[in-house]
Amino acid sequence: MRTYGELFRTPEFTPLFAGMSAQAAGGTVSGLALGSLVYAATGSPLLSALSLFGSSFAQVIGATTLLSIADHLPPRTLLAAIATIFAAGTAVMAIPGMPIWGLFAVIAVLGLTGSVGGGVRWGLLSEILPGEGYVLGRSVFNMAAGAMQIGGFALGGVLVAALSPRETLLAAAALELLAAVVIRTGLTGRAPRTSGRPSVRETWRVNALLWSSPARRRLYLALWVPNGLIVGCEALFIPYAPGAAGVLFMSAALGMLAGDTVTGRFIPRDRRGRFVTPLRLLLAVPYLLFALPLPLPVAATAVATASAGFGAGLLLQDRLVALVPDGTRGQALGLHSAGMLTMQAVSASVAGLIAQYVPPATTMALMACASLVVTVALTPGLREPAAPAPAEAASPSPS
Repeated sequence: MRTYGELFRTPEFTPLFAGMSAQAAGGTVSGLALGSLVYAATGSPLLSALSLFGSSFAQVIGATTLLSIADHLPPRTLLAAIATIFAAGTAVMAIPGMPIWGLFAVIAVLGLTGSVGGGVRWGLLSEILPGEGYVLGRSVFNMAAGAMQIGGFALGGVLVAALSPRETLLAAAALELLAAVVIRTGLTGRAPRTSGRPSVRETWRVNALLWSSPARRRLYLALWVPNGLIVGCEALFIPYAPGAAGVLFMSAALGMLAGDTVTGRFIPRDRRGRFVTPLRLLLAVPYLLFALPLPLPVAATAVATASAGFGAGLLLQDRLVALVPDGTRGQALGLHSAGMLTMQAVSASVAGLIAQYVPPATTMALMACASLVVTVALTPGLREPAAPAPAEAASPSPS
């Protein structure tokens, strides 16, 4: 499968794509509104960054307790329930007089809920688009996320200016509710990928299996750490340019869209390995320019260029899918998603904390340096992807 036409003619891809796009738009609008609300109330770069990415801290709890749900329950029911919970939580945050601690309590609940979503979503996608189609489909989802972020930040910026952050949160809740309806009515019912009951013990067992392979460990670290550190840079867009943060967020989304388009559509599978390291380096190098005073157009260009490097994640995910047993694919992809979001939250918090004492621009350059160091350190272990052991591929039991 190499064309977009083939992709959208595949049964169930379009409703999954539409539902996830609506949810991505809602999340983008709510993130900008929430970050603006918290920064206006506290003046704190740290709390503003945490409001944008703090829900990801709960991802680590979900990754160690709930991830087995991704393979043990019907995907349509789970995805619709997750979107509905997000809509309700976003609406609750719009309640007038909601204290800052109350906002962060809701953020934590949504993060815990979302910890399962990545595994369910991408596990289902790997069933709808097996083999070669997965990377193309995943790239289209990333491109849509970029487009939804561009439109979402534009819409969110207009709504925050014309209405208020709390009213903008209600608009975001409506988009998330729409996502739940599209998913519930557009997807067909599917049986769980594996039998048995989800449990904390099962989550730990499969996580131990996934982490037992050195090749998978290296892939997870490469997927989590370098891009997480760069998201720490993005978490400082509001304090860096309070009046123009939307421009920088849109530039990041545009760059990610371009990178995913090229990576997913135009790089042949047998040549993907050559682009992993250059793209991971591209992710960080442009942010080094923030050590200098930059006009807004130059800063936006640097952000867009760097964000094209997120395309490396698609190439690494393709390797990961090939290295996990079929019955654990949802949890394996969920572990990737949860770990990535957790690392993003950690990096956003670290960046916000540093920016309490040094200028945001300097902090962004420091985070980029850290990303480069990690990328260089991990590169030797990623040069030769390993194949799964036959016994492991046949059974998800611990080795």
